[in-house]
Amino acid sequence: MSIRHVALPLTAFGLALACLTPLGAQAPSPRSASPYVILVMTDGLRWQEVFDGADPALLTAADTVGRATYVRESASERRAALMPFVWGTMASRGQIFGDARVGSEARLTNGFKFSYPGYSETLTGHADPRIDSNDHARNENRTVFEWLNTQPSMVGRVAAFATWKVFGRILNTARSHLPLFNGSDQRGNDDASPPRYRRMLSSVVDRIRGSVGDRLTHRAANRYLRATNPLVTFIGYGETDRWAHEGRYDRYLQSAHQVDKYLNELWTSAQANPATRDSTTLIVTTDHGRGAGRRWTDHGADVEGAERIWIAVMGPGVSALGVRRGVPTTQAQVAATVAAAVGFDWTRVEPRAAPALPVFGAPGLGAPGLGAPGVHKRMPGDQ
Repeated sequence: MSIRHVALPLTAFGLALACLTPLGAQAPSPRSASPYVILVMTDGLRWQEVFDGADPALLTAADTVGRATYVRESASERRAALMPFVWGTMASRGQIFGDARVGSEARLTNGFKFSYPGYSETLTGHADPRIDSNDHARNENRTVFEWLNTQPSMVGRVAAFATWKVFGRILNTARSHLPLFNGSDQRGNDDASPPRYRRMLSSVVDRIRGSVGDRLTHRAANRYLRATNPLVTFIGYGETDRWAHEGRYDRYLQSAHQVDKYLNELWTSAQANPATRDSTTLIVTTDHGRGAGRRWTDHGADVEGAERIWIAVMGPGVSALGVRRGVPTTQAQVAATVAAAVGFDWTRVEPRAAPALPVFGAPGLGAPGLGAPGVHKRMPGDQ
């Protein structure tokens, strides 16, 4: 997320942008898959580590701890060592996209390959060529989170937590009034933050790097979820990108492993809560990819491969299909998937948005151990 500005010609996606349709209230579908959804994004975590685990060639000879912890003989063993929850629970009970080797490549559509454009695409469902810098002003586009928070059944039940200070502008909290835990920027773009979390940050913010630690973000999110049961939650972790930019592959791996632990804790909390047990959809992805080989630290418009990402989904109504094969997807499909998980059609409201991911199946195809899956209204692009 350190890239500031990239000059880039309009892509086909940019030329196809249409005028925003007025956003009216939409009645929730009585056939919604689950009443709760959590979207988690970890900044700049490559698909290579997610699907293949640690790359021994990128670990230094002196990093014996990293080798002992994450290096195994096969890719399946390495990825399970790095992200045991993603592979032991999410991939077995849900679906994961992003392995181009089996025809399931997941890609950005914005062309810039860095954070603000990627987060905006994820949260709105479409690319905006005007967003060509991490210094871009408040997002002109309405996110699916902002819109859901206006629905009668959702008002006051949508929240966001983020390590990176820019989320105040990405979510445009000045307009959306979304509750945002974003303590690294106290200048007014996170005025909707729960007050006790703003106070908690006063002595721990890393103002030079413009972020708080993932641990604090996670702690606040997990506590808030347990205390208030928000219907729709966004959580953005940032340390994977920070350590990648610093060239610390060992700490990058540690951060990815820690995010996997956070996911496990979020899911365990949801399953322990009678209100959210067997009723929560978990979606996990990243804002951009990175280069291959020694360019693993880099991303941006000129970095080949940084357009490739990954997406994992599980919950009631999500067929347990594991690694999807022959299903190419895009980052822009996440926004409609968030809405579809709680029974709304984002593409009816935002015609520029991509359709939901093809993850919701018929009754009986839900993930084992999640209770009876909901019957989900078919969305455009469902297979």
